[in-house]
Amino acid sequence: MRKVVAAAFVSLDGVMQAPGGPPEDPTGGFTHGGWTVNYWDEPMGQFMGETFSSPFDLLLGRKTYEIFAAHWPYVDGGDPIAETFNAVTKYVATSSKEPLTWANSVALHGDVAAEIAQLKQGSGPNLLVQGSSVLLQTLLAHDLVDQFRLLTFPLVLGPGKRLFGQGTKPGALTLAKTAVSTTGVIMSVYDRAGAISTGSFELEHPSEAEIARQERVKREG
Repeated sequence: MRKVVAAAFVSLDGVMQAPGGPPEDPTGGFTHGGWTVNYWDEPMGQFMGETFSSPFDLLLGRKTYEIFAAHWPYVDGGDPIAETFNAVTKYVATSSKEPLTWANSVALHGDVAAEIAQLKQGSGPNLLVQGSSVLLQTLLAHDLVDQFRLLTFPLVLGPGKRLFGQGTKPGALTLAKTAVSTTGVIMSVYDRAGAISTGSFELEHPSEAEIARQERVKREG
């Protein structure tokens, strides 16, 4: 069974929009494009290298696909990421009928969640999501993400497209790996770990004040 691995750059408040530059995605009036650039260092490069070290196919939303297709095929020869991205299969969630011109691209036009669930059941390498905030909302709403590879940057961005939207399914995670760059970026790998297990720190015998508070909360809905 193939896994879906979601790799993303996120701010401390969860925004993942336009990490690479101002013209990347100004949707909604976003003005902070390129917010990751000045944090880059060697440990981050190593973390990204590990992400790309195992075989994978790309799983992309249409907007991220267009950003990548306008960049990676035109990178000078010898860049290992460009060579890998250009060679692998690209599965693209899109409602557009426009042709996908980047080599080895396959359109997912129908029920995207069902098509990706079917891809997961087949043979082949893992499906690596890069960016693709809209697609990620579909994957999260249908509980299709098996692993998160996140680089969390020490800044807050306010309004912008977020990694975890309102449709995200609750679930527990295991921190499989973490490290910190020289610029304060937290690099983490999280694996799915089943359902959330809850507990309580309340007193064995709640105080009258606590009982009254709970009743008030119930009345207020």
